[in-house]
Amino acid sequence: MSKPFDLVVHGATGFTGRLVVEYLLQRYPAGSGLRWAMGGRSADKLAAVRDEVGAPADTPLVVTDSAAPASLAALMAQTRLVLTTVGPYQLYGNELVAACAASGVDYVDLCGEPAWMRAMIDAHEAQARACGARIVFSCGFDSIPFDLGVLVLQNEMKARHGHPASRVRGRVRKMKGTFSGGTAASLKATMAAAATKPGVLDLLRNPFALTPGFEGPRQPSGAKPMLDEALGLWVAPFVMAAINTRNVHRSNFLLGHAWGADLVYDEMLITGAGEKGEAFAHAVAADKSLGAEGGPKPGEGPSRAEREAGHYDVLFLGEDTAGHQVRVGVTGDRDPGYGSTSKMIAEAAICLLESATPGGIWTPASALGTALVARLQEHAGLRFTVEA
Repeated sequence: MSKPFDLVVHGATGFTGRLVVEYLLQRYPAGSGLRWAMGGRSADKLAAVRDEVGAPADTPLVVTDSAAPASLAALMAQTRLVLTTVGPYQLYGNELVAACAASGVDYVDLCGEPAWMRAMIDAHEAQARACGARIVFSCGFDSIPFDLGVLVLQNEMKARHGHPASRVRGRVRKMKGTFSGGTAASLKATMAAAATKPGVLDLLRNPFALTPGFEGPRQPSGAKPMLDEALGLWVAPFVMAAINTRNVHRSNFLLGHAWGADLVYDEMLITGAGEKGEAFAHAVAADKSLGAEGGPKPGEGPSRAEREAGHYDVLFLGEDTAGHQVRVGVTGDRDPGYGSTSKMIAEAAICLLESATPGGIWTPASALGTALVARLQEHAGLRFTVEA
């Protein structure tokens, strides 16, 4: 039986959810063929946001409360896919993932919480496969530009040399914008879980936390400033590496180790050359402001002008054992945490709806691959460029 909606934005009254709604209004208005609805716990708040963003008065509103089983069951009956921006997911995502896996409903989120993701994989992957639910975590700045950047690089390396790069470096060259309040809240929730739940800290330390049954070679820690000999530049720890590196290894795992079982991958932030670059690298390493008080809270974020002034530029440098190199650049035209993320998750959701990916718990690269690369370049302001 056909469902009334292709997609429900769960969390449409939150800051990022509202940005997703604004993007859908622009790209997929009524008559575009995509049947989507705004979802949230309060009908009054949904109506207010609908009016504030200039959505048509007949934009569908769906009251969704992930803590209420009856509400979740009603949501599952109404939509093919749930796009959720409601984090931290370890606090607000358990029941929703379980319902989707059991109902064969697709799911995308913005999760950057590897210990929770592993718990969901262990608990629900078999049922998701059996029911046909495609569950794709990390469809924002963490981890789409990095996951797909490695995919593009490895495709180029195999096209040129017949095999993947065994060593890949992800290096953030430029970034302007703030991380989301949800990212900060997720970090705090993860640290709280690590302090109270046995095994969480071990998962957080393990670069192969998302590859059950597989442990690859020793990986660089990326925890300290260093002079990157491959670039001749100083680099500093990159805060999103903890989730991105694990998603890259899971993509490789789900693709049957198409990038090699010996893949070594790390991510760091380029701070520059010489003494100035070294000093900046140490300053970045000492900065603990993301998890501190006073940062953006969930539901808060930068102005439209600030989002549109943001951008990012990431270099991926791949090398094989013979010394062949490939360089790929990935850029985005909005601030990473909000403006670009809201476009990425929307396009990932639509790409998933149009894909033949089987049920299971996936990464963006393993589920959607080059089809998502093409969509993001066409619609979402990202560029994937083979530089050398």
